[in-house]
Amino acid sequence: MKKVLIPSFVVAMVAVLAVSCQPKQEAEEAEAFMLSDTMMHRIRIDSAVTQTVQSELTLVGKVVADENKVIKVFPLVGGVVEEVEVELGDYVRKGQTLAVIRSGEVANFESQMIQAQSDLLLAQKNLRVAEDLYESKLNSQREVIGAQKEVEKAQAELDRVKEIFRIYGLGKNPVYHVKAPIDGYVIEKNVNRETQLRSDNADNLFTIGQIKDVWVLANVNESDIGRVGLGMSAFIQTLSYPDQVFKGKVDKIFNVLDPNTKAMTVRIKLPNDGQKLKPEMHATVSLRFDEGQHMTTIPSSSVIFDKSKHFVMVFRGRSNIETREVEVHKMLGDVAYIRAGLKPGEQVISKDQLLVYNALND
Repeated sequence: MKKVLIPSFVVAMVAVLAVSCQPKQEAEEAEAFMLSDTMMHRIRIDSAVTQTVQSELTLVGKVVADENKVIKVFPLVGGVVEEVEVELGDYVRKGQTLAVIRSGEVANFESQMIQAQSDLLLAQKNLRVAEDLYESKLNSQREVIGAQKEVEKAQAELDRVKEIFRIYGLGKNPVYHVKAPIDGYVIEKNVNRETQLRSDNADNLFTIGQIKDVWVLANVNESDIGRVGLGMSAFIQTLSYPDQVFKGKVDKIFNVLDPNTKAMTVRIKLPNDGQKLKPEMHATVSLRFDEGQHMTTIPSSSVIFDKSKHFVMVFRGRSNIETREVEVHKMLGDVAYIRAGLKPGEQVISKDQLLVYNALND
């Protein structure tokens, strides 16, 4: 009897101990998976929402200055360039001298000014003499009227020459100062010292542009023209700032195709904060457009790829976090479209979720 009772007693004790230990183990496990206050401050929780599925069209483009704020500066006289006081890329103020040209035409204008002033003085003197003679009954009123007309003619010629001086910005010396018409950057320079300029020169010396706002011109292939429309969201990246995305919208479509490339040009206007974007920079342009269908979306940062599958950490509470497999339709920028596995309104961890994933699944 003793040999039979002892094993039964032992078995009973083991069973009691096992039962008594089970709640303690479950409590320890539950405690192990509870997020600490520190982790609660580190993670970010986002809700799944339903959105229209978007697709992306990637284009190649370049940055250009806003053509409405670009002015080409032409020489108004011929001559020899004595000084060039700015370089490509310099910032200039309106009225600042860009170059100095010594010109025979300016000397000729100075001669015309002197001649016009002399003619006016002579005409005024002749008018006074005619008026005196008329008062003395020595000539007729007709001669006085003729003298008045000569004064008017001389005054008109002097005003014409003065206007030339004002337009050209001429002084008393036979030099012409090429001045900046607006505030902006020198984005083109086609002149050097000792350059000889003909009076019929048709080439601009400088181009001054303001780049507070810039344009991005992108080429759209003929096969993609139907996908492009005004107001489309545009995301621009450059080689100079690979980690920064500049956002804008398509504000103009040039409805003609380049005969050589068979591509159509679209324009995106961007605010150029900090003037990071420079004219002629290469740009990669991504245009977003709606596909028409709707899906559940979450931040793409919340998706974990492990063992050839996609997972998210569904958050219900500090001690109630579920590792759930989801079917990702696609990721576009910072948005992930979920085909199956998640419902709108459910919450997911979108920051430091990998730490939680490892703690629950290791």
